[in-house]
Amino acid sequence: MDNHSGVGVIDKAAAILSALENGPATLAELVTTTHLARPTVHRLAIALEHHRLVGRDASGAFILGTRFAQFAAAVGEDRLVGAALPVLTVLRDRTGESAQLYRRHGSQRICIASVDRPVGLRDSIPVGTTMTMAAGSAAKVLLAWEQPEVVHAALATARFSAADLATVRSRGFAESTAEREAGVSSVSAPVWGTGGTVIAAVSISGPAERLTATPAMVHSGAVLDAARQLSDVLVRTQ
Repeated sequence: MDNHSGVGVIDKAAAILSALENGPATLAELVTTTHLARPTVHRLAIALEHHRLVGRDASGAFILGTRFAQFAAAVGEDRLVGAALPVLTVLRDRTGESAQLYRRHGSQRICIASVDRPVGLRDSIPVGTTMTMAAGSAAKVLLAWEQPEVVHAALATARFSAADLATVRSRGFAESTAEREAGVSSVSAPVWGTGGTVIAAVSISGPAERLTATPAMVHSGAVLDAARQLSDVLVRTQ
């Protein structure tokens, strides 16, 4: 395939990104792989880093940036939403509580699918509702596996701590009571996309008097099952 589009700067940036598909690379390794001048590689890599198309690993080597995970998530969102409704319906029926699917959008999260408990006291969250990333089990799930700089910024205003996020990572799910809203409890689990990134959070929520202060004791299994089903959908349809 011809790798030259006729737009030089785009072709050079694409050469750098193609080189990083094979894994982390130092500046010198990028120069060798792309056959570009060192100042050119440095200038473009820094520009790509500014736009989060390139990042750095712990050693300082260049890697593909977090924007690629976001692009992949956006491409997969339609099929994720399409698969979510039957999964959330089963989750609601298993737990007796309203079920939701959330995506992170910058410093907020948005409900992209929702199935309400049909009768009685319930936590009703319409599709399109925007919520804080500072509280709630879904916020913790969406942050627990995020990049350190994202977590650090979020923790400045969060009602949970870095230790709480570490617990979420070790358990594989999160719970909260009266954290986002007085009298509401919730349980959430991550939906994993390709490349080992969390792209959404499956949740159930309802009154704390029914779910108790430790809702995960009863409902974590059902929420984890729903999250696994949606993760499997993304893997099968990539």
